[in-house]
Amino acid sequence: MKKPELLAPAGDWEKLTYALAYGADAVYMGGQAFGLRAYAGNFGLEEMKKAVSWTHGLGKKLYVTVNIFAHEADFEELPAYLKQLERLGVDGAIVSDPGVIAMAQEVAPRLPLHLSTQANNTNSYSVRFWLKQGIERVVLARELTLEELRNMRSKVDGGLEIFIHGAMCMSYSGRCLLSNYLTGRDANRGECTQPCRWGYALVEEKRPGEVFPIEEDERGTYVFNSHDLCLLPHLPLLKPFNFDSFKIEGRMKSVQYVASTVKVYREAIDTLWEEGEKAFQAKLPQWLEELDKVSHRDYSAGFLFGKPGAKSHNLESSHYVRDYDFVGVSLDDEETENYSADATDKNAAWIEQRNHFKRGEVLEVLTPRGESWSFEVTEMWDAEGAPIEVARHAQQKIRMTVPERILPFSILRRAKSEKK
Repeated sequence: MKKPELLAPAGDWEKLTYALAYGADAVYMGGQAFGLRAYAGNFGLEEMKKAVSWTHGLGKKLYVTVNIFAHEADFEELPAYLKQLERLGVDGAIVSDPGVIAMAQEVAPRLPLHLSTQANNTNSYSVRFWLKQGIERVVLARELTLEELRNMRSKVDGGLEIFIHGAMCMSYSGRCLLSNYLTGRDANRGECTQPCRWGYALVEEKRPGEVFPIEEDERGTYVFNSHDLCLLPHLPLLKPFNFDSFKIEGRMKSVQYVASTVKVYREAIDTLWEEGEKAFQAKLPQWLEELDKVSHRDYSAGFLFGKPGAKSHNLESSHYVRDYDFVGVSLDDEETENYSADATDKNAAWIEQRNHFKRGEVLEVLTPRGESWSFEVTEMWDAEGAPIEVARHAQQKIRMTVPERILPFSILRRAKSEKK
């Protein structure tokens, strides 16, 4: 039974490199137009060319989102863009609009097409229809139960991809008009303001200014605010279906989120497929603990076991669970060759600060390979070699004493209880 591809989000260049370093088989990204994450870092064509070269050099794949619901004006620039994607050699364009599909097949016939979850494929008939139209892979809607997924796979021979982790949208597979109506920013064109996460209360038209809580809570309620999806514990149930790709949501998330989730699912897939379910279950608690260390909303299984009820929504708050602070990333020799060499201790490492930390605090190191480990910050120097007590400046380059080598692409974080 083949392993599924592990597909990770690449919101910008840094997240792309970390996703690949931590074990993703493929990444998906957006260009600077025609995608549904207008506020991600996204990639210009030159940077996309570099990304394709980097990814293919590692023997991995890269897909580009072109999944807006296009208006007539979009087709003025779309043909040239699709041709450029084909010339760059991207491994697939993720599309949803039939017009975009038709245009791609006309002007870029060698560009593989994957059908986005935005196309709402919830049955085998629609999937087979799209496969007959030349689509190579269908990203299934998220509103499918385990039994529906089983039936779908038994009736479809073509490529199928499912989401296994990340934020859930309260609207059907992400097709939403709330943002458009309330703020003028169209979610279906990449500009969602996430009004589903806002707190709401009831107002009666003849009593302006008088707010009636929907729940017995004076703060209002978060009626659309769904939990995050986490199918990690249920991978043994999904294994027999032979899906082609397991997808992690999160192009807008941090590099720590990308590194942690990719590492967990990489290890989980490898363990389950190579060592079996007993070994998987033995390691599951530590993987779940790792997923709790990244910023997230409460987890649920989404629609896997039926329609989610109130327990799958955060009704009191739209806040994230943040038990750890992401404070830094390791730097390699190339990135630090122009800095002062005054601090030459072989047990020292260069770090780029991402959040305030200081001497005396305990930091945890997440590495691409092996177990996480912790150490107390004892000595630090700035880029000019001067000793410092506090790393206080955004993206400040710091050299610090460490008890063992910190691998490239490592993440440094601090438990909230350790914050001083």
